[in-house]
Amino acid sequence: MAVQGKKATKQFSSSTTSMGSDEDLKVYCQPCDRDGPRLPAHGYCTNCLEHLCETCFTVHKRHTLSRHHTLQDKSSMPQTLSPVTPRQSDNFTKPCPKHNMEMIKFYCYDHEAFLCSVCVTLDHTAASCKVNYIPDISDKVTDSKEYQNILKDINDMTERSSKTLQDIKKRNDESNKSLSDALTDIKKFRTKINQRLDELERIVKEAAQVIQKDNSKTLMKVETVCGDVQKCLKSSMDAVKHFNTSKQANDLFMELKQAKQMIKDYEQSVALLSETEVKEYNFEPNEAISNLLDKEKSIGTLRTKTLKPDLKSRQKLHIDKICIKTSQDKDHCYIQGMTLLTPDLLIVTDWLNNAIKMIDINRKSVLAQQSFASQPTDVTSVSRNEVAVIFPGYQTVQFINISQNNFSNKHTVTVDGSCFGISCHNDKMVVSFLYPRKVQIHLINGTLLQTIQNMHIFKTPKYIATSDNCIYVSDPEMKTVTKLNWQGEVKGKFVCSGQPYGLATSEEGSLYFCNFDSNAIEEISQDFTEGKIVVKDIKKPQNVFWSGERCTLYVSSSFGNDTNEDNFIKMFKK
Repeated sequence: MAVQGKKATKQFSSSTTSMGSDEDLKVYCQPCDRDGPRLPAHGYCTNCLEHLCETCFTVHKRHTLSRHHTLQDKSSMPQTLSPVTPRQSDNFTKPCPKHNMEMIKFYCYDHEAFLCSVCVTLDHTAASCKVNYIPDISDKVTDSKEYQNILKDINDMTERSSKTLQDIKKRNDESNKSLSDALTDIKKFRTKINQRLDELERIVKEAAQVIQKDNSKTLMKVETVCGDVQKCLKSSMDAVKHFNTSKQANDLFMELKQAKQMIKDYEQSVALLSETEVKEYNFEPNEAISNLLDKEKSIGTLRTKTLKPDLKSRQKLHIDKICIKTSQDKDHCYIQGMTLLTPDLLIVTDWLNNAIKMIDINRKSVLAQQSFASQPTDVTSVSRNEVAVIFPGYQTVQFINISQNNFSNKHTVTVDGSCFGISCHNDKMVVSFLYPRKVQIHLINGTLLQTIQNMHIFKTPKYIATSDNCIYVSDPEMKTVTKLNWQGEVKGKFVCSGQPYGLATSEEGSLYFCNFDSNAIEEISQDFTEGKIVVKDIKKPQNVFWSGERCTLYVSSSFGNDTNEDNFIKMFKK
């Protein structure tokens, strides 16, 4: 007889595990016990810490969210019930950024992403991703190793931030001191200019004073002569008047004749005096100085130089990473080639998945993917909407157009060997070959210009990078990076501490390479004599690309399928 308000217990056939009374069952299905009959346990889940009946055990193995759980059968399961531990509430409050009406409830280990139910259904299925329901795994993080590591990373980053602030303050103080020194130098220079101008002014004034003295001497001489003339003439005039008044005819006659001769003599003297030179002053500025003042816009140039931290200790910062694994992939990613089409668009070759992928750097997502029958190795940009991809199996270079987030094949260039690396520059492309071991320079249309084939130069020429003046080739077997000019002549060779893989050039002339053995990205000096580590502790770096617009290095790894690192492109800010 069924009890009112409760469903009748379902009857099981004799083929199923027989039930005992509630009191007889020491271990029973805990999920069913919460809202149904108490059924005997058939197994145990070590993740959920619960005993399961035969039905729940079977469903647990098949369900997307629990298929990765570790299960124990009846013979190996605990023979006593696990103590019931309070489970964290399933009340989710954080909305999914892609599906605003859904809450985040799941976590994808492959993409390191939080997901809602729609995300799991559409993009992160059990066939392609390892997805867990967050309450099933969250209990394990309390006082976990991950918890301890995150605390350590937070403390390390806090300390690093503090040191960075102290360093910037110190350099700012140095800058302020240099400014004070520069202003002092400006004043000194102005004083020097003033002193020199004062000296030049003194020379001109002294020259004017000499002229003034000459004029004064001339004036005094003329004054003396004219004074004597006027005195003599006045005396003669007084005598003539006296003799005329007194009617002394003889004396008047003689005085008149003498006065006439005296006038004649003085007339000549005065005429000579009237021609006496008196110098006038007129200042003409120094033309060179005048032109200099008109031409120059500043008293000097205030130059600056960047105060940088110690280069030996400076590392490029790991700022982010982009997951490039998609639901179309049948294996983990293996990114051998990489190039930037635009500052926001990254193109990569995925060797294990026979694909090329288009990545939106801003959205950190794969926009498009094209699969091939053969495995691509390297890729290079030809223009802002075209790339060239290497296919060693076909011994071809495939040119691919990119438009509106879609790939479309263009023409193909056939080469004569097992090609691997490629780099295009202007109207030329450089291709490396693992067999036969050589490097070739072609025109973009495929016309062969030159073959460089020398066992003393290359043994396994792999990755290629190019600049206006140089071609760079990495050789893992010889552990060298070789610098060639465009005529194929060796201009430098750098011996690496480990196997060099991918190469990248910067606008300033820097050359970066992946040191596969040392787990680092290194920078080679422009004279090709020394290298320095710019990124360390990066597992098995495969390829690298430099973005001058973003001042960022993009790095891929090939650590192997036992890790998730290969599925990400890492970004390091300079």
